[in-house]
Amino acid sequence: MTSTPTLSPDPTADQATSAPRRFDPLAFARKHRTILFLLLLVAVFGAVNERFLTIRNALNILSEVSIYGIIAVGMTYVILIGGIDVAVGSLLAFASLAAAYVVTTLVGPSPVSWLIALGISTLVGLAGGYVHGKAVTWLHVPAFIVTLGGMTVWRGATLILNDGGPISGFDAAYRWWGTGDILFVPVPIAVFVLVAALGHIVLRYTRYGRQVYAVGGNAEAARLSGVNVDFIVTSVYAVIGALAGLSGFLLSARLGSAEAVAGTGYELRVIASVVIGGASLTGGSGGVGGTLLGALLIGVLSNGLVIMHVSSYFQQVVIGLIIVAAVAFDHYARTHKA
Repeated sequence: MTSTPTLSPDPTADQATSAPRRFDPLAFARKHRTILFLLLLVAVFGAVNERFLTIRNALNILSEVSIYGIIAVGMTYVILIGGIDVAVGSLLAFASLAAAYVVTTLVGPSPVSWLIALGISTLVGLAGGYVHGKAVTWLHVPAFIVTLGGMTVWRGATLILNDGGPISGFDAAYRWWGTGDILFVPVPIAVFVLVAALGHIVLRYTRYGRQVYAVGGNAEAARLSGVNVDFIVTSVYAVIGALAGLSGFLLSARLGSAEAVAGTGYELRVIASVVIGGASLTGGSGGVGGTLLGALLIGVLSNGLVIMHVSSYFQQVVIGLIIVAAVAFDHYARTHKA
């Protein structure tokens, strides 16, 4: 009786499966580009000026980043659906000035003035964002055009509200939200961390977050799958509007006044934070974690340039060039995958 010979596995297949994957420096640099560049900046600025690496300066950077970083969390959602919002700075100014006007003119000194201001600023921002979202979904006007118009409207409304002048005279409880601390952590930083954590959890672990990614990946396919695309689009603009209002409240508390020029240029910083953090402007790719790194990178860059006595005008040039470089590198890496 003859035994049936057993076939041994192909040795070349074993070698193929057991062989270690080749290190791809381009893929590694693309995946970790933001944190690599951030570490490089910290090393360079730390070597140039020893004050840069102090705890006090680190808290200054984080406090500055927290104001526009809160809005950047909302911008992550907007860019994930393939949208854009260039009205966030103007809406921040209008929401904060409206809240300050009510508190100082209509309410007067009160133990809950901060709560009233917080509520009004957030709700005004929410309403403004909701209007943007409805204009996009109902009128089918591109988001850039809608929010570009909104940027002009809200800035003009801010100037009309108090004849272009600032509003100050807040009580200590109000100012605490901008200058106080919780266990040695400045309040704006604590709020920023809380908003970022909630934004990450909702985006990654909820049905709503999955729908945001689905709309950004393919809106028509998402619609055919039963996703209410108009609701998702409107809601993300309402979210970023509410976060702009929250940031406006924190900024007015930090400065001790609400100003008509508040938030000028924040559009650039917020969009840059999301794009530098790895989100695709075409939608469907990105996350809050990358946005945090992008916001921190901009904060470190701005602070380092100030310490080196570089003009604030030149800082805008640098940030603009970094945005272009980040998008160009992302496109190059995607089209040159092995």
